[in-house]
Amino acid sequence: MMITDEQILLMRKALSQAKEAGAQGARMTMSRSEEDLVATLNGEIDRITHCSDSTLSMSLFVDGRFGSYSTNKIDEESLMAFVRDSVAITRAVSADEFRVLPEPERCCKTAITGRELTLVDDFREGMTPSLRSQTALAAAIFPVPLNEVLEGQTDGFNLISEEGEYSDSIYDCVLIDSNGTFCRHAETCFDYGVEITIEADGEKYSGYAWDSSSDFARLKAFGCGKEALLKAVGQIGSDAIPSGKYTMMVDRNVSSKLVSPLLRALNGYSIQQQSSFLTDSLDKKLFHEGLSIVDVPHIKGQTCSKLFDSEGVATKDADIIRNGSVKQWFVNSYMAGKMGISPTVEDATRPKLLPWPKAGLGQEDILRLCGSGILVTEFNGGNSNPVSGDFSYGIEGFRFEDGKITEPVSGMLVTGNFLSLWNKLLYAGDDARACMSKLIPTLAFAEVDFSG
Repeated sequence: MMITDEQILLMRKALSQAKEAGAQGARMTMSRSEEDLVATLNGEIDRITHCSDSTLSMSLFVDGRFGSYSTNKIDEESLMAFVRDSVAITRAVSADEFRVLPEPERCCKTAITGRELTLVDDFREGMTPSLRSQTALAAAIFPVPLNEVLEGQTDGFNLISEEGEYSDSIYDCVLIDSNGTFCRHAETCFDYGVEITIEADGEKYSGYAWDSSSDFARLKAFGCGKEALLKAVGQIGSDAIPSGKYTMMVDRNVSSKLVSPLLRALNGYSIQQQSSFLTDSLDKKLFHEGLSIVDVPHIKGQTCSKLFDSEGVATKDADIIRNGSVKQWFVNSYMAGKMGISPTVEDATRPKLLPWPKAGLGQEDILRLCGSGILVTEFNGGNSNPVSGDFSYGIEGFRFEDGKITEPVSGMLVTGNFLSLWNKLLYAGDDARACMSKLIPTLAFAEVDFSG
């Protein structure tokens, strides 16, 4: 289900209607999406769903005023009336001199077909309800005997349930504005995730595993069940260990939890409002020299790669933090005017944390290099303060000694401050998962506070 030429023509008519109604500038963004999902429970089909959505979002710039609107009534008569009414409403709001369209020279000119980043797998067009169900059932471990799944290691627990979900989707987006910008982005996504629950000694334990790809042939669904089962089994007998300072390793599946607050703190709105612990941080070395985060938005075939942001501004490879120094804030056209600085892209599109101190390190290598500590595999609740950078998260994972996992850990809190935490960086691996929106590898930090 893709945006048609007729719908793009209708968007252009809506732009003309906005100008005829008195808008000095306008931006139209149409998005269409479709998703099919098959859920399984204990190796049987449990639920099948189909959903689709078409939305047109509109930004209007009228006599120094700004309004943002959206509608899913995209027939010509309804849309033209909606545009006229929206222009009239915009005239009633307060003036804001900093609301402007981005300069045309900053906008993307290479996203014409939406397929430039090879994110659309046409195989989805041939997916049938039967094939989706077959894929979901084939990925489930039920009814395979557990001694075959775990090669005989099935003592001490009972399998309670296996809940799996297979889905495939397609997304198409077209952005045009009154300055002549035209951008298009399309991608397919194939996902499989499974949660397995077991019982041991009267306690229940769960493990979750998933995979995702824009290309069906690259989806690794069939190993997820065993991975989820091993995670659940690994938690049996988990408990808190004595409070103290430990070397903390963070699994690549959850390490973005420690990076996302840095990226949010570099947002222009947070900095302008002085609600960021990275206010006045530009070009300052605030972190360990081993911390380098770059934006790599043009990786072909990888989900979340994109040639433009929601303003139509062209994305590009760029340093965010390099060798511990902040190199970029994320400042859209509006915030740039309010802050009196040059605009950038509005957010990190595809942030990647580079390996430290060398390439090629995986989790086993870092376990060996660290020697002893706590490997965090899940963050359970908690919070962080965007102004101070303080954080407190519940965790579960494993204690390790001499580079080997020794016992499961749960019921503990990890606390600290992001500035001090990232100055204790020991290692950054080279094992980020390509299917995740942020390319963050296994991480390790020295002397982190844990409490039971």
